[in-house]
Amino acid sequence: MALLIGVPAEANAGERRLSVVPDVVKRYLGLGAKVVIQAGAGMPAHLRDDMFADVQFASSGVEVCAEADAMLCVQPPSAELIAAMKPGAVLLGMLQPWSSAERARQLMEKQITSFALELLPRITRSQSMDVLSSQAAVAGYECALIAADHSPKFFPMLTYAAGTIRPAKVLVIGAGVAGLQAIATARRIGAMVEAYDVRPETREQIESLGAKFVDTGVSAAGTGGYARELTDEEKAKQAERLAKAVAQSDALITTAAIPGKKAPKIITADMVARMKPGAVVVDMAADSGGNVEGTVAGEKTWVGDVLVIGPTNIASRMPVHASEMYAKNLFNFISPFIKDGELVLDWEDEVMAGCCLTHAGELRHAGVKQVLGL
Repeated sequence: MALLIGVPAEANAGERRLSVVPDVVKRYLGLGAKVVIQAGAGMPAHLRDDMFADVQFASSGVEVCAEADAMLCVQPPSAELIAAMKPGAVLLGMLQPWSSAERARQLMEKQITSFALELLPRITRSQSMDVLSSQAAVAGYECALIAADHSPKFFPMLTYAAGTIRPAKVLVIGAGVAGLQAIATARRIGAMVEAYDVRPETREQIESLGAKFVDTGVSAAGTGGYARELTDEEKAKQAERLAKAVAQSDALITTAAIPGKKAPKIITADMVARMKPGAVVVDMAADSGGNVEGTVAGEKTWVGDVLVIGPTNIASRMPVHASEMYAKNLFNFISPFIKDGELVLDWEDEVMAGCCLTHAGELRHAGVKQVLGL
């Protein structure tokens, strides 16, 4: 019997992305699978039901879950949806594996085989499946636009009849995927851009985008492409050198975050107080506690004469392309295991085994097991 892939509507407030798009549905059908989608699920991403050809439609998410052999999601499904899933079904998406022991227990009790793509091994072969990178690229782009939109200054240099307006100076903290996209976008708009990252190997990437690297003399190169935690002495040295660059900026964008961990506090209240009147701060890490003292997740807060913005679920602000990128990531992960219309799991595969959260009633990921205490 052909594999039935289910796509329920995303229920979380503000979530506009969808885990499939019409072109990717065609690719699933080409592998011999079938697809069932909750009616109207794509509307927040501007994807009407009539754009999806040769699929089944269900009236509710519970109906989708009850029928599907494999379910795709953007945000973790609710307890109600998990309860409706077939025992032994497969769940694939961003499951926030470190956030809920209760959800992990429910997945185990239901014998759900779940794959959390946040746990994807960071190897070359998995790059086309990397949802964190694709969605971070969207977030970095959006944060640059948010900064430009709220700045009381032009980002580009402007020449007019009475003279010339100097371009705004933007400082980006963190040069991962999101940070590099923020740098590139701010540069395209015309700003002068400086950037800082504790990993010295990012200097070349930053400068290749036309930005100036802020050298604080602190290196925190870590494993897996992420930075390690700084010592107190290193944090003090970093803060001293960074404070000067922050004070000179018209817009500050912070992007330092590690999945499953609280965002490091990099920008102190004193640094914010020393910024120019009218300066804008966009804290991309607001969802995980923020990089900036004074950030309130989901809010715009005036700290003196500086506007501190804590946007949340940023990728969802651009749902058309964010959904397209995300859907392709999921397809690239699962498609190698769809053979003749059936799902054949391969536990010898490094990528599949590496991001498995639960299987056969067990919590399979050692790191998550340790964090959740299960």
